[in-house]
Amino acid sequence: QVQLAESGGGLVQAGDSLRLSCAASVRTFSSSSMGWFRQAPGKEREFVAAISRSGSGTNYAESVKGRFTISRDNAKNILYLQMNNVKSEDAAVYYCAASQLRLIYREAKWYDYWGQGTQVTVSS
Repeated sequence: QVQLAESGGGLVQAGDSLRLSCAASVRTFSSSSMGWFRQAPGKEREFVAAISRSGSGTNYAESVKGRFTISRDNAKNILYLQMNNVKSEDAAVYYCAASQLRLIYREAKWYDYWGQGTQVTVSS
């Protein structure tokens, strides 16, 4: 069983930066591909970014490409999402997720474990 705990959310002004973290409670973190998803009120959960087991491969939603960076520290079992130039449309609950598959995926159905989420609120 993998337990994931997100942190780092909060209130941020449009144009500012924020870094989300996701701590994993398992020694096999390095064998899991990881992803970030988000869900805004009244909307479906959507893919944000994903990263391979080693961190060498990444994939981003078009809406965040060039502004967000996903990374991981396998020694510390932590996943990160650096959010720069935050926009009002980035406001949502952000979830980290772990997949036991080798490749990285944009679809939520391929992820086996999910955190509880952290709220990001953007003021203009």
